[in-house]
Amino acid sequence: MRAASTLCLFLLLSLATPTLAQTIGGEYSVEGVDFDGSRYSGTATIEMTSSNTCRISWETGTSSTGLCMIYGNAFSAAYAIDSGVYGLLVYEIKDDGTLDGIWTIADTAGAGSETLTPIR
Repeated sequence: MRAASTLCLFLLLSLATPTLAQTIGGEYSVEGVDFDGSRYSGTATIEMTSSNTCRISWETGTSSTGLCMIYGNAFSAAYAIDSGVYGLLVYEIKDDGTLDGIWTIADTAGAGSETLTPIR
């Protein structure tokens, strides 16, 4: 009986956890804080290209594009601002689908923060 209860609990938990790659793509609102403490906002679009890789684009007063990857509850993205200027973001995927993270630009001291909230 205990084994059957454990199996049922395992099956329920596995059904309750959606596949992240299927739910991560789409449109997001962006709220962020720059290195100097100034706030910015805009939108981002994530397009899945495989089960764990994707393309991402931001419109936050400037446009940027990049590639992204999912690993467990981690979401990372690398992006280009101008020719030769690159950035990196690392987000935690929250249970509600929000991406909460930090970012930096190559060869620049400091980090900014950014939250992507799904637009439903």
